[in-house]
Amino acid sequence: MSPQFGDFQNEIYAAGLRGLRPALPMSFAELEARAESALPPSIWSYVAGGAGDEHTQRANVAAFRRWGLMPRMLVGAAQRDLSIDLYGMRLPTPVFMAPVGVIGLCAQDGHGDVATAQAAARTGVPMIASTLSADPMETVAAEFGQTPGLFQLYTPTDRDLAESLIHRAEAAGFQGIVVTLDTWVTGWRPRDLRTANFPQLRGFCLANYTSDPVFRIAGEDPRDTVARWAQVFGNPLTWDDLTWLRSTTTLPLILKGICHPDDARRAKDAGVDGIYCSNHGGRQANGGLPALDALPGVVEAADGLPVLFDSGVRSGADVIKALALGATAVGIGRPYAYGLALGGVEGIVHVLRTILAEADLIMAVDGYPTLADLTPDALRAVPPSP
Repeated sequence: MSPQFGDFQNEIYAAGLRGLRPALPMSFAELEARAESALPPSIWSYVAGGAGDEHTQRANVAAFRRWGLMPRMLVGAAQRDLSIDLYGMRLPTPVFMAPVGVIGLCAQDGHGDVATAQAAARTGVPMIASTLSADPMETVAAEFGQTPGLFQLYTPTDRDLAESLIHRAEAAGFQGIVVTLDTWVTGWRPRDLRTANFPQLRGFCLANYTSDPVFRIAGEDPRDTVARWAQVFGNPLTWDDLTWLRSTTTLPLILKGICHPDDARRAKDAGVDGIYCSNHGGRQANGGLPALDALPGVVEAADGLPVLFDSGVRSGADVIKALALGATAVGIGRPYAYGLALGGVEGIVHVLRTILAEADLIMAVDGYPTLADLTPDALRAVPPSP
């Protein structure tokens, strides 16, 4: 039989016979706890924190517990197929690494974007590279190997700069443009406010701007660079902007932050190629619906368009549930950032392999050999605890 992602556990048990135990955590709770000790407090608060009292962030995670997978027996799921087709790309898994704007700072050497790209090359799990990067997008894309990557755009108010960033992404070999809609202004984040720390205002993770011919000014004072970045960063896009955005590239255009079915329908009518259902992991607005609760309605409204999803995904079980609710591909955020903080490239690879192994083994044990078998009918609502 061909290798399966679940075989990762066999490697661990075999190593145990030689007296070796995993150096990195096997559960999200331990991963998070150890990452907090490894990261500087200001970076930890930025990565781990959410908006307001973080109710929505917690609700994103809790939403997965309200669904259970119904086991099916005598299926003979000795081989599982987790591969997907997306925009002409044949991907070995339905998992991707969601954009994280300070991923560069999560690495001990300050080059976490490059490390994430290298982990993508190692695992076949695509990376969506953030506009807010510690290294220029060209440097990041050069590390992808045979694994495709997508570029996430925070659309600046300067259209010439926006088009420059998009065209650079095309030239660098990115396979799609993901436009984030919900972060033209930062949400109310008490953890960051308590430390009075916003990394980009300190000049961090601006490499895509300082390397851009439209943005940069020769000999510019770093303080002027930050001031200019702050001036152009936030663009409160409207539906009228979609015609322009669509015209800037022939790459697949995916809108991130869509949670209302009506917005998904309108986006499809405007000619976008994909919907990305997300509430930014609860980082941007408190008091909202868990993203998972919005997913089924978005999938129905997308009417065949690929639907990417993130927010609250912590395990392989979460991946399986999001896929069963209709997601085409599922994004991992904080878990891989924590893995990076603890072990660099190896840390990310470890986290991705644990998530994929659990997802694969759930499909094996519960009798779902292919992703096509994971439909909403495979899930049952779990009654709330008394």
